[in-house]
Amino acid sequence: MGYEVAAVAARRGHDVVLVSGPVERPDPDGVNVLRVVSAAEMFEASIVAFETCAAAILTAAVCDYRPTRKIDHKLKKQARMRPIQLQPTKDICAYLGRIKVRRVVIGFAMEDHDHKAHAEAKLKRKQCDAIVLNGPENVGGDRAVVQILQALGGWMQPVAGSKREVAEHVITLVETLSLHGN
Repeated sequence: MGYEVAAVAARRGHDVVLVSGPVERPDPDGVNVLRVVSAAEMFEASIVAFETCAAAILTAAVCDYRPTRKIDHKLKKQARMRPIQLQPTKDICAYLGRIKVRRVVIGFAMEDHDHKAHAEAKLKRKQCDAIVLNGPENVGGDRAVVQILQALGGWMQPVAGSKREVAEHVITLVETLSLHGN
């Protein structure tokens, strides 16, 4: 979805920076792609990119947790359980929502239960201008069905179509919010 959103924005004449983890996709035409591997790298690259942006669209969470310690060698197999401690990663969307001032921040919410309630809570907690409610059924295919919740406008009608069509809708929303000072 992120690549489609970036491609649509570039085709409409916007200067686009796409912060991307490792994927097997070609770079969209006219898009400046910043490649990262870790959640920490994505956080830092997103903060730097946002300094010169009018809007941020966060289509996917990098990950919510990471291991607390990293080892530099392979663990030999043993016949015992090995605990793994996890710590939360920095929340890119929430951070950008806090520092946005007059810029637009659109988040995506991948929910598998209590969809609308979780999306509404995420919109408020992350101080987004809108949240695109997305479901696991949209992953991996070319088509998607989403619902968009605007901070100042409530729930919009569901949007269904190719991911490019959904991306067109999201970019139109960002342009509208940007014109009206979000």
